[in-house]
Amino acid sequence: MTLPIMSEHVDPQLQVAATDHVANDTAETATTAASAPAVTTEEATTATQNADLTTPEAVIAQLKLLLEQPETADRTALDACRSAYYRLHNEAVAKAREQFVADGGDESEFVAPDQPLEAEYKQLLSEIKVRRAEMAEKAEAERQANLARKLAIIEQIKGFAADAEQIDKNYDTFKALQSEWKEIGSIPAEHVTDTWKNFHHYVEQCYDLLRINHEMREYDFKKNLEIKTRICEAAEKLTELEDVISAFHQLQQLHIEFRETGPVAKELRDEVWNRFKTASTTINKRHQDFFLAQKQQEEDNLARKTELCERVEAIDLSALHTMNDWESQSKEIVALQAEWKTVGFAPRKANQQIFDRFRAACDLFFTAKSKFYKEVRETLAANLAKKTALCEKAEQLSESPDWAATTKALVELQAEWKTIGAVAHKASDAIWKRFNTACNAFFDRKKEANAGNNEEEMANLAKKQDIIARLEQLIAEGSDKLHDAVKALQAEWNEVGHVPFKKKEKIYRAYRKACDALYNTIHEEAGRRRIDNLARRVAAQGGNERQRLQRAYDEKKAEIATYETNLSFLTAKSKSGSSFVADVERRIEILKKDLALLAEKIAQLAE
Repeated sequence: MTLPIMSEHVDPQLQVAATDHVANDTAETATTAASAPAVTTEEATTATQNADLTTPEAVIAQLKLLLEQPETADRTALDACRSAYYRLHNEAVAKAREQFVADGGDESEFVAPDQPLEAEYKQLLSEIKVRRAEMAEKAEAERQANLARKLAIIEQIKGFAADAEQIDKNYDTFKALQSEWKEIGSIPAEHVTDTWKNFHHYVEQCYDLLRINHEMREYDFKKNLEIKTRICEAAEKLTELEDVISAFHQLQQLHIEFRETGPVAKELRDEVWNRFKTASTTINKRHQDFFLAQKQQEEDNLARKTELCERVEAIDLSALHTMNDWESQSKEIVALQAEWKTVGFAPRKANQQIFDRFRAACDLFFTAKSKFYKEVRETLAANLAKKTALCEKAEQLSESPDWAATTKALVELQAEWKTIGAVAHKASDAIWKRFNTACNAFFDRKKEANAGNNEEEMANLAKKQDIIARLEQLIAEGSDKLHDAVKALQAEWNEVGHVPFKKKEKIYRAYRKACDALYNTIHEEAGRRRIDNLARRVAAQGGNERQRLQRAYDEKKAEIATYETNLSFLTAKSKSGSSFVADVERRIEILKKDLALLAEKIAQLAE
């Protein structure tokens, strides 16, 4: 607030109180204003972070924008453009190298292609540097000019303060110099505090010299108190504002307004200043806490992103053998990439590094996946070629009249078909239909040509069923000439021709079952006769035959042990092996029955 010149002198004690408070008040607000961060730098950083730098063209466009608005082209913005451009440049070179190698070239002979935008990129950087240097030089010149003007104002006011008559005569000039001081822009930071203190020191001296009516001075204090009270209330409302950044920036404006407002009554100065300072401290603390929390959040984001990198890097590519394995793992990678997008920025120094790590891990996986699918396609194509060759062979054989040889050849082709792996899904049905059609064409012709043989095979089946029935009847009736009867039926069986193929195995098992039962009966009767003969000889010859019977018992027992030992080393993987094992087991059973009869006769002789 301006103070009018009065003809009466003011109480010296009131003058001293007013000047002391102005000095303290203005010094503190000047310090607070000097410590406030530049808004333009944060806005420029935010704009750069939000810029699209995903292509070289986008980087060039951003540099052109920075060239048009050089005040936003700070170090952060330029570093972001440099990092994005050379990352894209390196990726382009890497892709070109991979394509060169994939086309059959030697990697050692690879020459990186020229980048069409590199010259423009370097030119824009150079122009931005020149423009920034010009702006910095101009800004420094302006600050020096502002400093010179403020020093000149201080010298003028200093001259007024040295002579009471001068301040009275030049009061309007004095107030004009104060207004001019407020309108002068920034000065070099190292001179802010001293210049401000000197200015207000001499302003206060001028006020001390002014002959101002006491009532007008009180009125001036009252109006200043109203302004500063309003400023305090505004600052206190800012403490509740949710947007702490906006609150901090608005506080800086309030500090300027508080500083430019004149003094209040001495007894209220500390109270008003402390009220404003308390609100300022709260806002500054919230602003500081916000950035500390943001820093902690960035550290947490870095930890989460590091974990995502480790999860991708931990994938064992050697354990992925099928398309389902790769597709399942791909879905997990895509889910991790989606989760990555939900995580905010990491600390600036690590943000690009952690992104490059995650991208490299993902690229490694998808490169391996592409290689796997390429190999699968090659395998499917090779399998299709093999199966196509089998189709051609089957089609050549489908018209052959040599039923036996062709049947064998086609069966071998079918067996070979089973050993060949899968083909592409779109060709699978067609190639199988082609092969199956060729095979069926031959077997349909063979079936038609051999249709007359079915009646003969059915007649043979009836004959063999009759032979089995007669064998079973021999088992039920028994006979002294059982062995001769079995031999006769077996000879008759061998004379009968083929039966239907599907009935062959079943009829043969029934025949073997009947024969085995008859052989068991024959062996049992033969064993009884041998034992009876031994018993009769023992009765006629006494102890010698008994000893011989005991030796026979021991020999059979040893023979059984030998068979059982050999049996433990046999396998039955083939049909012939299975039949041999069955014969050995049957022989052991017969020997065990003979052994039981011998034991019975020996017991009878002992009585």
